[in-house]
Amino acid sequence: MRRKHFTFADNYHPLNHGSFGAFPKAVQEYQRQLQSESEARPDTFIRYTYLQLLKESRSAIAPLLGADTGEVVLVPNTTTGVNTVLRNIDFLRDDTILYFNTIYGACQKSIQSLSETCPISYHQIDITYPIEDDEIISRFRAAVRSLKTQGKRPKLAMFDTVLTFPGVRFPWGALVAVCKDLGILSFVDGAHGVGHIDLTHVGDAKPDFLISNCYKWLMVPRGCAVLYVPFRNQGQIASTVPTSWGYETPEERAKMDPREYFSRLFVKVSTVDNTLYCCIPLALKFRSEVCGGEAAIHAYCEDIARRGGARMAEILGTEVLGGPESSFRRCSFVNVRLPLSLSDLGVEEGREWEIAKWMLELGPAEYETYLPVKFYAGSFWCRISGQIYLTVEDFEWAAGTLLRICERARAGEWK
Repeated sequence: MRRKHFTFADNYHPLNHGSFGAFPKAVQEYQRQLQSESEARPDTFIRYTYLQLLKESRSAIAPLLGADTGEVVLVPNTTTGVNTVLRNIDFLRDDTILYFNTIYGACQKSIQSLSETCPISYHQIDITYPIEDDEIISRFRAAVRSLKTQGKRPKLAMFDTVLTFPGVRFPWGALVAVCKDLGILSFVDGAHGVGHIDLTHVGDAKPDFLISNCYKWLMVPRGCAVLYVPFRNQGQIASTVPTSWGYETPEERAKMDPREYFSRLFVKVSTVDNTLYCCIPLALKFRSEVCGGEAAIHAYCEDIARRGGARMAEILGTEVLGGPESSFRRCSFVNVRLPLSLSDLGVEEGREWEIAKWMLELGPAEYETYLPVKFYAGSFWCRISGQIYLTVEDFEWAAGTLLRICERARAGEWK
C-alpha cells in the first residue's frame, strides 16, 4: 500500500488530492532537515546554500515542461504566477482578455481587479459539460470574431490544462495553436498540470505563459509553483509580485540580457521559508523510485479514477460525467452525479448552493473526509481525485458516504 508513505491520520479518507495535494514522509523529513540547517546557520543557508538548491530544483523540473532551465522560475502558487504575468503585460485601450466560464475563481477576480487600473475589458465564453474539444475551439474562434467586429482587440486568452470543476481535461494545446494563428497571447493555467498530466510538450506547443502548482500533484510541500516564460517573452516581465530586490529600472534593464534579468528577478522575493522550493528533486526521486516514474503515476491515477468512478456510479445508481471515450476524461479526476434532485428536496432553484455547501461541510465535520460536491448543469455532482494511495475500495466508501449524506438531505437536515 503506497498510503504508508504518507502521514494521513489512520481514519482519514484523502479523496480530494486536487485541492491541496499531499507529499510523502521522505519529502517532509527532507524539508525539516533543510529548515534545521537554515536555523543552524541562517545567513549561510539563505544567502548561499539555498541559491544552489534553487538552481537544482529549476533544473529538475524544467524537463517536465520540455523547457530550458532558464525558462522556468519558482513562485508560491498559481495565483501569484497569474498576477505576476498579468501585471507585467503592457495592455492598451480596447485590449480584451478572454476566458471561459470554467476559469478558477481567483484568476477571474485577478482579471477583474486588473481592469480597475488598466484600460482593458474582459470577455467570458460560456460552455457546459459534457462538451467535446472541437466545440470548445469553435466557440473560442467565434468569440474572437465577435469581439473584433465590435472594435475590440483580443490581447490575451487564459485557459486551463485541467479544470477545477468539473474536474476534466481541457484542450489547452489546441487552444495555444489557435491563439498563435489569431495573434493572441496564450496564458495556460496549469494549476492541475505538472504531476497530473504529461506536460513535456509544453516547449513544443510554446504557450506564451504557463503556471503550474507543484504542491497539488507533484508531491512537493504547499507553497510551490513553476512559472514558465519562454525566452522570447521574458523581456515582458519587469517585476515580481511583490516587487523586490531583483527589479531594475527600464534604463538598467535595457543594458541587460532579458534572460539573465528574468532568472535573477525570482531568486529572492522577500524573506519567507523557501525550503519547499528545494524539495522538487527529492519529490521526483520518490515518484521515480517508489512509484515507477511519471508515466506510471499518470496511468495509475487515471485508471483508478475511471474504475473507481464507475463503481461509485454503480453504487449510487447514477452516472459519471462523459462517456468512456470523451476526450475530457483523460485526467485523474472523475465526476459522479449524486442521486439527489431539487424536486427530491422539495425546493425550487436558488437554494442549490446552500444545499451543496451543507453537504461539503458534513465531510470534515462528521466523516473524516472532504467530498467536493457542487450543483452543476442542473444536478449535484461530486469530484473525486485519483491518486497512487487510493484503491477502488476507497471509491466504494465514498459512494456509501454520499448515499448517507443524500438521505440526510432528503430528511431535511440541510435546513
